[in-house]
Amino acid sequence: MSQTNTPLPRQVADAYVDDLIALNPVIGTYLGVKESSSGLPDLSPAGQERLAELQRATLAKLDEAERRPGADSGVERRCARLLRERLTAALGVHDTEEGLREVGNMHTPAHSVRDVFTVTPAGTEEDWAAIAERLRAVPTALAGYRESLQLGLERKLFAGPRPTATFIGQLTEWSDPDGEGRGWYEDFASAGPESLRAELDEAARGATAALVELRDWLRDVYAPAIEGAPNTVGRERYARWARYYNGTELNLDEAYAYGWSEYHRLLAEMKREAEKILPGAATPWVALAHLDEHGRHIEGVDEVRDWLQGVMDRAIEELDGTHFELAERVRRVESRIAPAGSAAAPYYTSPSQDFSRPGRTWLPTMGQTRFPVYDLVSTWYHEGVPGHHLQLAQWAHVAEDLSRYQASIGMVSANAEGWALYAEQLMDELGYLTDAEERLGFLDGQMMRATRIIVDIGMHLELEIPADSPFHPGERWTPELAQEFFGSHSSRPADFVESELTRYLTIPGQAIGYKLGQRAWLLGRENARQRHGDDFDLKAWHMAALSQGSLGLDDLVDELSQL
Repeated sequence: MSQTNTPLPRQVADAYVDDLIALNPVIGTYLGVKESSSGLPDLSPAGQERLAELQRATLAKLDEAERRPGADSGVERRCARLLRERLTAALGVHDTEEGLREVGNMHTPAHSVRDVFTVTPAGTEEDWAAIAERLRAVPTALAGYRESLQLGLERKLFAGPRPTATFIGQLTEWSDPDGEGRGWYEDFASAGPESLRAELDEAARGATAALVELRDWLRDVYAPAIEGAPNTVGRERYARWARYYNGTELNLDEAYAYGWSEYHRLLAEMKREAEKILPGAATPWVALAHLDEHGRHIEGVDEVRDWLQGVMDRAIEELDGTHFELAERVRRVESRIAPAGSAAAPYYTSPSQDFSRPGRTWLPTMGQTRFPVYDLVSTWYHEGVPGHHLQLAQWAHVAEDLSRYQASIGMVSANAEGWALYAEQLMDELGYLTDAEERLGFLDGQMMRATRIIVDIGMHLELEIPADSPFHPGERWTPELAQEFFGSHSSRPADFVESELTRYLTIPGQAIGYKLGQRAWLLGRENARQRHGDDFDLKAWHMAALSQGSLGLDDLVDELSQL
């Protein structure tokens, strides 16, 4: 092929998106591709290998594309950097067969198969006909997933017993959340039109039966087979996953030390803030426990959903034109309540690429009906505005100037989570968190991300707890010590702490990206500020930063510093 016919990196990236959607219709649905609504991916070992073959072929095409004239322009260079890093990291995970032990309380193939229904179009009878077909595909998809786990057993590639036990419990809840013999899929399908009632009900029952079959196999075959396996992954596997979620090769010992330095800094600040709320409190978390009972709160699930919508609406009105320049479609974001059986942490889902489905924040209620305000305000600055929503919706808005890949599936977790944590700090810098309750809640959230670095790296690598730690100095981390430490340094209830520690065991290396990503964003901003001096324009920097798409952390600092 002549150079003139060779595609540029952005074209290679977008062709990869199209090919990936063909293999994985779930991704298509999240991107707003209506034709994807009826299918599910092949989750078997053969399906995983087909995806890896596509990634290898795309890297070969990228090699050619980077030699073409014009490939060194800024937008092409950034796209090429991201695509190469992401595909290389993904193949590193695939080639070590991590996909044969994907079990845990979030981000498993079974979670993906369920969660995609919450964003599948459901406005017309035609939409529901596609949903019925997708429901009928659930048993085959879950059978492929089980085939992968079975091969993992045969090759002694085991998931951890604790994440497995939690996952079995989730499958039980999805199969019959109300104890009435009716599963999550049946409840979901009940909203469909009467003209398709029999078809939807039959398909939903089949999907639930497949969940039960998977649950029973995990309980009766998988869990006994992995009994006694470690819950942690060790340094080599951890480094591989940390590369995947952070987009760079990390110095894990330096990151661990940074987590401790942030811990000590934040603890001192929390103590000062807690004194304003409950003078003489033994710890900041005693003051936060006081707020659980006596602080401001929202009563009712519908009421908290509406209140959170108001938090985001106000932030958009006050930040647009002052610290951001937002397109009208980026200004739209919805507050939602998460479906039962979700993990305990709030989360965000991006808009479809045409914005027909808006960005949405999701609050898991965990059965609660009373919601203290102190731990919600900065969290919704994180999940909604100016956090995840402004970044990910802006990517979708400028997708044609970047590439579909950069604006969507090329997302590096630490980039996005780092921006969201930066967004919380920005709101503090801008004076939005002067209320003592809300500011202590903000600091508690920052502390949670610092302790995530400590316990996630510490327990997976079995590192020593430093001598200046107030908690078990000199001992080696274990999951049990990690849960105790996390619980004693968090305002969250016990079920949240339990869910969080299981999350860290499920997706090692992801939780450290919040603080490490925030550090990268702050460093990039400071470098740009020093470069421009008195001419530095924060609003212009924000919009340029949010319009460059995703990058791994080292590449992110480089690019932010040049804006």
